Amino acid sequence: MDDAGAAAVVSTAAAADARRCATESRPRSPHAHLIRIGPSRHVFIPDGSRLFDADASLFDQFDAAITAATIESLLARVGLRGRPFVDDTPLEDPPVHALSLAVAQKCNLGCTYCYAQQGEFGGAAKNMPQETATRAVEWLIEGAAPGAKLNLAFLGGEPLANRAVLRETTRRGAQLAAERNVTLTFSITTNGTLLTEADADFFEAFGFAVTVSLDGPRETHDRLRMYRSGAGTFDRIMTNLLPLLARQRRMQVSARVTVTPANLALRQTLDEFIAAGFHSVGFSPMLSAPTGVGEMQAADLEQMLAAMIDCGHEFERKTRAGERYPFANMANAMREIQKSTHRPYPCGAGAGYLGVSAEGDLAACHRFVGDDSGVMGSLDRGVDTRRRTIWLSDRHVHRQEPCRDCWARYLCGGGCHHEVIHRGRPACDYIRGWLHYCLEAYLRLGYR
Repeated sequence: MDDAGAAAVVSTAAAADARRCATESRPRSPHAHLIRIGPSRHVFIPDGSRLFDADASLFDQFDAAITAATIESLLARVGLRGRPFVDDTPLEDPPVHALSLAVAQKCNLGCTYCYAQQGEFGGAAKNMPQETATRAVEWLIEGAAPGAKLNLAFLGGEPLANRAVLRETTRRGAQLAAERNVTLTFSITTNGTLLTEADADFFEAFGFAVTVSLDGPRETHDRLRMYRSGAGTFDRIMTNLLPLLARQRRMQVSARVTVTPANLALRQTLDEFIAAGFHSVGFSPMLSAPTGVGEMQAADLEQMLAAMIDCGHEFERKTRAGERYPFANMANAMREIQKSTHRPYPCGAGAGYLGVSAEGDLAACHRFVGDDSGVMGSLDRGVDTRRRTIWLSDRHVHRQEPCRDCWARYLCGGGCHHEVIHRGRPACDYIRGWLHYCLEAYLRLGYR
């Protein structure tokens, strides 16, 4: 099947649902968003991410108030306007609870869209020395309060290109965490080509969350994620993964799919990877690449929304039947809506989460390694508190356009900082359409 045919493989219902969600999710007010599901009516209040049922009369009042820009007075009248859940104050000197270590700033693949520029972040290929990795994990744990929950992530490049440092740092971290009475979890993102059965044993022993980058079934994946020689990698990765997939007790193995215009057949990918035994499967659109290759455009994102909703329909069907369907994007959305998640940032980047380069420089996250726009200090000097405070102030969703006028701003948080800084916000319509669908699905599935 060619790429155009693969992109079109979604159900008629999903395609129609995507068009409807795109239309109904267009922002009318920053203070309320309306949801109609058959005869039922609902109001989503962005402040606090609160979801309410409404009778026809009250819903019509909200509809009219949004149109007439008098929504704030109506919210006050019905008792839904008070002290804001999210104010304009940026985070100041937040404690660091997660680090990602770029233990190998090099990679054996030649993925054209790689944000890390084939793993080297625009510089020479290098490994993180053991001394630097040890200092990083000691800095993380020694700065934490007793009882804290911490995470240490290994990324690259391809982190298994520096396997010895990864293992020794894990052991050191586990030892220190036990001594300091903190909980330390471990994670790794890998291309899977260097995995061994010994790695499976190690990751199981330390309860790793293992994320494997896979971009679709064999033919699709091999066009996008190949060795530098041009040879495909899919068969090697899937063979390497067999012992990991078989050992998932403490360890969890997930697949992460970077979505480009060339691999939009998401339902096929999801079902094949679930059948292979992955704990979860998630999709993320390619919005910013150093060369622009593989970046999603508006038409691609429209097709992706339909494909995501096609997967969502199956999630709803399986959930009603009492079956597990580990579609990570949907499962995460259901949890976030259940928790009434509201935040002024998209993630912990630059705040509770920092990246560490092979040289020991601190960055806002793993994507900002080697990028001056996300410099946050170094292990030698510590966090540059002034720079971080300014960065977090500038990145606050209230200071972003068009975020401040969008009903989805506290669920979205303004979008990935790295992608926004380097490309802007090409995916707002997609994100709003997806969140609108997820709110509807949450209500249909009766999670409340």
